Amino acid sequence: MTSPDPSTATTATPGTARLSGPVAAGDATRTGGAPRPQVRGSGRRLVANAMTYVLLLLGAVVTLAPFLLSVLTSVRSAKQFATGGPLALPNPVTSANYAELFGGRYDFIPPLVITVQVVLVVLVGQLVFSVLAAYAFARVRFPGREGLFWVYLATLMVPQVVTLIPLYTMLSTAGLRDTFWGIVLPFVFGSPYAIFLLREYFRGIPEDVLSAAKLDGAGTLRTIWYVVVPMSRPILATLAIITVVSHWNNFLWPLIITSSTKWQVLTVATANLQSQYSGNWTLVTAATTVAMAPLLVVYLVFQRHVVRSISLTGLR
Repeated sequence: MTSPDPSTATTATPGTARLSGPVAAGDATRTGGAPRPQVRGSGRRLVANAMTYVLLLLGAVVTLAPFLLSVLTSVRSAKQFATGGPLALPNPVTSANYAELFGGRYDFIPPLVITVQVVLVVLVGQLVFSVLAAYAFARVRFPGREGLFWVYLATLMVPQVVTLIPLYTMLSTAGLRDTFWGIVLPFVFGSPYAIFLLREYFRGIPEDVLSAAKLDGAGTLRTIWYVVVPMSRPILATLAIITVVSHWNNFLWPLIITSSTKWQVLTVATANLQSQYSGNWTLVTAATTVAMAPLLVVYLVFQRHVVRSISLTGLR
């Protein structure tokens, strides 16, 4: 016959029963007899989360403030800007600056059209030629494939400024200076970064899928179009966003290769406008707002792909 465990014994008093040992300690914790460490920890997490949100809010304000200031200034008259200062609200709101841009002293429609055309042509060329080259480096076996790829990739380390003079000399000799094709040709046949990005993604496609397509009689181009491209939509969307943003904002090369207003892109036209009307900041901010607005629309429409592109590439 065993004796009862003293840690679980009960002591009876008239009308009550008192528990001792671990059970009593647990009851004391549940009834508030002992402090709760998790409450203190949750309070610290709450403070940390609040500080994080405050920092994120400050970052958003700092990021959006220039754009909001540009928009507010663009809907003010030059007199309001001179008397009220740069931070005053527009009163009343006016669209005179935009009317002057599109039909006034300075016609902003041709630079806008040229920029859209340049971006579309470069985008199509980048996607087509980069996909073909990346697939060749990833899946087609030929002598010297790895060495050629790494030599091609090494051009990423060459600053773009170094290649401007040779490119200008070549295109000027070919009679392409101050032409549309002079603007787009250096970028339309793909880029080392785009080929590297797509090659790494294509190498992750299962070999069984490509082998099944070949067994069904698909050639290389049909395999790329019907198998590789549908499976690579996320990375293609990433490349498209990077291409659109970078070439919409491209300034240095169009400035060098063009000399007339006929082939001016938005960035060059905005810079020329600022130099011509340096004192009319309301007109200049209207031009910068027009240049920024399409990228804002692209972000709002393709927000999910923009976030994915940042996570895949680390670029912002």
